Amino acid sequence: MAVLIEAVSVVLKRDVINEKYPGGWNAFKEEVPNQTLCAVSEIARVGFMSPVDVETYIKSLEKIGFIYLNEGKAVDIVVVDQQRGLAAPCDWAYFGTGNLDGDSSKRVAGCQATAGTDDPLITPEGWRYEGSLSQTFAFAPAEHMDKSLKFIRHEDGIDVYYNLLTGKEVYLGRTSEK
Repeated sequence: MAVLIEAVSVVLKRDVINEKYPGGWNAFKEEVPNQTLCAVSEIARVGFMSPVDVETYIKSLEKIGFIYLNEGKAVDIVVVDQQRGLAAPCDWAYFGTGNLDGDSSKRVAGCQATAGTDDPLITPEGWRYEGSLSQTFAFAPAEHMDKSLKFIRHEDGIDVYYNLLTGKEVYLGRTSEK
């Protein structure tokens, strides 16, 4: 089975979570920094909207013994981008896109363990396609942020920007204060 990939996701091996995370799977579930967790028997996914938050999260996992990369290859963790796929070579997971519920107008990205089966996509609790990043994804490269987005405020874990090109507010979910 595959897990949903939106924005930038951190995908971890479930057996390594049980082995290395203090308190195992149950503690891991309780301490995930946002509401994006979804998992199958082989892998778990936590999504982020900011590369800085991804880096912060991975560093926190490395401090307790997880190994991100060894000689450029994913070991216990792999970063997966909604648009680009796996950020590092990985022999235990793969990335793909498909139609949600067989509907070609509903394209989604997913990640699956190489030993997994082609069962339905698993999404975070309460996730809906309508209004999701899978439906409305937009990307602003860091070097263009100052040119097209004006920071307005931070509230309840979300950075709010004014898009100078569209005249609309855009939102960036955050898990770190950087």
